[in-house]
This record gives sequence, structure tokens and C-alpha cells, in this order.
Amino acid sequence: MTLYIDPPTWPGHGRMWSHLISDVSYEELHAFAERLGVARRAFERDHYDLPSHRYADAVAAGAVEVRSREVVRLLHASGLRRPKHRPQSGSS
Repeated sequence: MTLYIDPPTWPGHGRMWSHLISDVSYEELHAFAERLGVARRAFERDHYDLPSHRYADAVAAGAVEVRSREVVRLLHASGLRRPKHRPQSGSS
């Protein structure tokens, strides 16, 4: 079981955030987040958003530190990437 986390460099709601992902399954990701005490509402499409003060907790629990580009690459390679819905061209 390997989970990955990028540095807390994503701003939002007055904080900095990291992305926590699995390259195996969403079940693995949800189980890891639950062990950390992360609320399910922090899950967005294919990752958990973790505030910067939880970064060290995730790493101490076994998440592997990677760059943000690596998070996207791992999600694509695993088939777990769920991009935001984009409007179809020509639609109004």
C-alpha cells in the first residue's frame, strides 16, 4: 500500500493545501484518510485535500512525498484520474 502526497502549495480558504492520492484504489485512499481522521468531505473526485498542518501526519503515517506533477502522473498512470467536467465545445 502506497499513498502519495504533494507539498502544501495550493492556496484556498486562507490556508495552503496538499493532495493525498493512491495509485491503487479509492478504497485504499479512503481507508488511509480514515486512519488519519480526515473527514470524507475532504475527498474531491480523485484525491483528498489536506491542510498544511496535516502534511506531517500523513507522511508519518506512511504517505510518500512527491512533487505535484508526480501526483497527476501517478493518477493518470493508474487510471484513477477524474478530471473536472469541462463544457463540451459548441454547447451553450
